[in-house]
Amino acid sequence: MGLDQFIIVGRETIYVVVLTIGPLLVAALAVGVFMGIIQAATSINEQTLAFVPKLLVVIGIFMLAGPFMFSTVTGFFQTIFTEIGRVGR
Repeated sequence: MGLDQFIIVGRETIYVVVLTIGPLLVAALAVGVFMGIIQAATSINEQTLAFVPKLLVVIGIFMLAGPFMFSTVTGFFQTIFTEIGRVGR
Protein backbone atom coordinates (compact mmCIF):
# COMPACT_ATOMS: atom_id res chain seq x y z
CA MET A 1 0.00 0.00 0.00
CA GLY A 2 1.57 3.21 -1.14
CA LEU A 3 1.47 6.67 0.33
CA ASP A 4 -1.15 7.75 -2.19
CA GLN A 5 -3.54 5.05 -1.00
CA PHE A 6 -3.09 6.12 2.63
CA ILE A 7 -3.91 9.68 1.67
CA ILE A 8 -7.03 8.54 -0.20
CA VAL A 9 -8.18 6.46 2.78
CA GLY A 10 -7.53 9.37 5.15
CA ARG A 11 -9.47 11.77 2.94
CA GLU A 12 -12.36 9.30 2.68
CA THR A 13 -12.34 8.83 6.45
CA ILE A 14 -12.65 12.57 7.05
CA TYR A 15 -15.43 12.75 4.46
CA VAL A 16 -17.41 9.95 6.13
CA VAL A 17 -16.99 11.51 9.58
CA VAL A 18 -18.19 14.90 8.36
CA LEU A 19 -21.07 13.30 6.45
CA THR A 20 -22.30 11.32 9.44
CA ILE A 21 -21.73 13.82 12.25
CA GLY A 22 -22.46 16.99 10.26
CA PRO A 23 -26.28 16.95 10.54
CA LEU A 24 -26.09 16.49 14.31
CA LEU A 25 -23.61 19.32 14.75
CA VAL A 26 -25.50 21.70 12.46
CA ALA A 27 -28.77 21.02 14.28
CA ALA A 28 -27.15 21.53 17.69
CA LEU A 29 -25.51 24.73 16.49
CA ALA A 30 -28.76 26.11 15.08
CA VAL A 31 -30.69 25.36 18.26
CA GLY A 32 -27.87 26.77 20.38
CA VAL A 33 -27.85 30.04 18.45
CA PHE A 34 -31.64 30.28 18.58
CA MET A 35 -31.71 29.60 22.32
CA GLY A 36 -28.86 32.07 22.85
CA ILE A 37 -30.88 34.78 21.11
CA ILE A 38 -33.93 33.91 23.21
CA GLN A 39 -31.86 34.01 26.40
CA ALA A 40 -30.29 37.35 25.45
CA ALA A 41 -33.67 38.84 24.66
CA THR A 42 -35.28 37.68 27.89
CA SER A 43 -32.20 38.00 30.15
CA ILE A 44 -32.63 34.42 31.36
CA ASN A 45 -29.24 32.85 32.04
CA GLU A 46 -30.16 29.25 32.79
CA GLN A 47 -27.83 26.56 31.42
CA THR A 48 -30.49 23.85 31.23
CA LEU A 49 -32.67 26.10 29.11
CA ALA A 50 -30.12 25.81 26.30
CA PHE A 51 -29.06 22.20 26.96
CA VAL A 52 -32.41 20.40 27.01
CA PRO A 53 -33.68 21.65 23.61
CA LYS A 54 -30.30 20.85 22.03
CA LEU A 55 -30.40 17.36 23.48
CA LEU A 56 -33.94 16.75 22.22
CA VAL A 57 -33.15 18.03 18.73
CA VAL A 58 -29.96 15.97 18.49
CA ILE A 59 -31.85 12.84 19.58
CA GLY A 60 -34.55 13.57 17.00
CA ILE A 61 -32.04 14.14 14.20
CA PHE A 62 -30.19 11.00 15.23
CA MET A 63 -33.42 9.02 15.01
CA LEU A 64 -34.18 10.44 11.56
CA ALA A 65 -30.66 10.22 10.14
CA GLY A 66 -29.60 7.08 12.02
CA PRO A 67 -30.21 4.62 9.17
CA PHE A 68 -28.31 6.86 6.74
CA MET A 69 -25.43 7.24 9.19
CA PHE A 70 -25.33 3.49 9.86
CA SER A 71 -25.32 2.59 6.15
CA THR A 72 -22.62 5.17 5.40
CA VAL A 73 -20.31 3.91 8.15
CA THR A 74 -21.03 0.26 7.28
CA GLY A 75 -20.19 0.85 3.63
CA PHE A 76 -16.99 2.63 4.62
CA PHE A 77 -15.88 -0.22 6.86
CA GLN A 78 -16.66 -2.76 4.15
CA THR A 79 -14.42 -0.80 1.80
CA ILE A 80 -11.66 -0.55 4.41
CA PHE A 81 -11.73 -4.26 5.23
CA THR A 82 -11.70 -5.12 1.52
CA GLU A 83 -8.61 -2.97 1.09
CA ILE A 84 -6.97 -4.60 4.12
CA GLY A 85 -7.54 -7.97 2.49
CA ARG A 86 -5.80 -6.78 -0.67
CA VAL A 87 -2.71 -5.66 1.24
CA GLY A 88 -2.01 -9.19 2.46
CA ARG A 89 -1.75 -10.55 -1.09
